[in-house]
Amino acid sequence: MAHAPTNPSIIPGVSRFSRSASYAKKALFKKTKAAAGKKAEAPATHKTVEVGGAKNGKTRQVPVARPSRFYLADDVAVPKKSRKTARPAKLRATITPGTVLIVLSGKYRGKRVVFLKQLDSGLLLVTGPHKVNGVPIRRVNQAYVIATSTKLDISGVKTEKFTDSYFKKEQESKKAATEEALFEAGQKKATPAARVTDQKEVDKAILAIVKKDRVLKSYLNSTFALSRGQFPHLMKF
Repeated sequence: MAHAPTNPSIIPGVSRFSRSASYAKKALFKKTKAAAGKKAEAPATHKTVEVGGAKNGKTRQVPVARPSRFYLADDVAVPKKSRKTARPAKLRATITPGTVLIVLSGKYRGKRVVFLKQLDSGLLLVTGPHKVNGVPIRRVNQAYVIATSTKLDISGVKTEKFTDSYFKKEQESKKAATEEALFEAGQKKATPAARVTDQKEVDKAILAIVKKDRVLKSYLNSTFALSRGQFPHLMKF
């Protein structure tokens, strides 16, 4: 449903509230006005230089930066200034640590994962766990998950080491296009031993919680899919 206007029209050209009444409804007079800070002084464009000779006025104003004598043949592209600042996305109220999420996109779409925490970038840190459904510790955008009502108590799971820099890939040095280099590029890279150890530690802590429930392991292992006549916006998860 579209948002109703604050000052609807009774007939074309006649509004329900007058201009003064509409202004009073906004209650702008209650809002505190921030004092404007002092503007920084503009840097000097000219400097004073002493000039010899009795009839030359002794001093003269000279530009600090002397303009070029020639014009550029081509126009120089000036980057557009942006006033937008990147801020991490606000976490949805239905997503709390321990909530079971359904992944809707990517390699593991349809899988159920356990939410661990939100990273500084705004992405969600989730895990399958890997031993249950094959989903490793990874980052997921909250726009591509459905939060369910199933929650786990993961207060004992340690996630301090997992940051955005933890998932940063190492840049490889460019090699010459030889037969050996092309063969190595086509091979699947092995997972670092440190990451495998971290995955086992997290899985061990979560599996201890999962084993307390008789059906929770099979629930996490099952894949989410819609049948004919089912609509996600009408379902309760």
